[in-house]
Amino acid sequence: MRWFLVSDKALGERVRELRGWLFTQRQLAERAGVSVDLVRKLEQGTRNSASVASLHRLARALDVSLAELVGPGSLPEQGSGEGVTALRFAVSGIDDLLDPSEIEPVEPREVERTLTYLWGVYWAGRYDQLVSLIPSALASLRAETGNPAAVAHGYWVAGCVLTQLRQPDAAFIAIRHAVDAADQSGDPLLAATLRGSLSWQLMVAGRFVESEALAVRAAEVIEPRGEVSPPGLSVYGSLVLTAATAAARARKNGRARNLLAESSQVAHRIGEDRQDYQTAFGPSQVAMQSVDVGVQTEEFGDALTAARVMPNAGAALPLASRARHLTDRALAHARLGQHDKAANLVLAAEQMAPDWAKHQTLVKSVTRDLLGTRESRTPRLRSMAGRIGVR
Repeated sequence: MRWFLVSDKALGERVRELRGWLFTQRQLAERAGVSVDLVRKLEQGTRNSASVASLHRLARALDVSLAELVGPGSLPEQGSGEGVTALRFAVSGIDDLLDPSEIEPVEPREVERTLTYLWGVYWAGRYDQLVSLIPSALASLRAETGNPAAVAHGYWVAGCVLTQLRQPDAAFIAIRHAVDAADQSGDPLLAATLRGSLSWQLMVAGRFVESEALAVRAAEVIEPRGEVSPPGLSVYGSLVLTAATAAARARKNGRARNLLAESSQVAHRIGEDRQDYQTAFGPSQVAMQSVDVGVQTEEFGDALTAARVMPNAGAALPLASRARHLTDRALAHARLGQHDKAANLVLAAEQMAPDWAKHQTLVKSVTRDLLGTRESRTPRLRSMAGRIGVR
């Protein structure tokens, strides 16, 4: 099984091709600051993975981008895909029971850099690239037995990607591993945040009552009392907001509105948009989820009213969240018969985050509905539909 693909080429083949006649294996290793043994084994095919840090070094030495070196992983087309299979195997791996010499350990100083990079790629919506990067990164993080927080983050980002790629069973396994690792980290805010992510997994699976209950329980454990740090408030507010979105999907409209109001109070107390534990929270996130709740409860006019209070057009939100917010607004306009406005918003979402859009069921659903209306069936929308796989 090959974890890194560029077209039909494994990672080692690509390294050998790029190295060409420019460098010997030893020269490339010295230029990149990696072992010659790693280069040799990659090119021979006896090693099929490398740490994110080593891949960055090899890419710089070969004067290519990381994306050009590893290429997009094979994503699940028609129920299969080698790249996503590797990611599924990675979250249920047994590498710790096999030969540890095949795992390239992550140096402690590289752990934070690796996780920062993986999360950055995730929030940019470039899931194709993560399919290639996460398997080896996760194996290396697992080898760092003294850092359960890093292991939790590794499983967490893997689970989030698997959710986006519609692999719910593997995503659930990954997030449960992340929760277990977070519980060992001694960081109650990380443990609470991971329970919020598990609540999201339950929501995606349609288990709305359990999702709300888990988010509420996690929030109760860290409920602010007295002086609380901004990260503590942010994590608490995010959990309450997650519970609100779950309640809306369970058609508990009043409960959803009450939870939204509570999260809004917390956001007002913080007074700014924050990003703690890879989770955005603040006035912008509350505005975004207020729109989501309005859409889920089919109160489309209220959803669009809520959108008007979004600070700075959502500039504080991660890229994927901004695109999702535009899509929610597009759906609200479409349901109100305002098809031109809906088309403009969904086109803007796809232009903003094209890699993200092609994996989103909601984007495809809104686009498909708009193609059925004469006034919004424009060449631009038809072209976008082709890019995201809507026929």
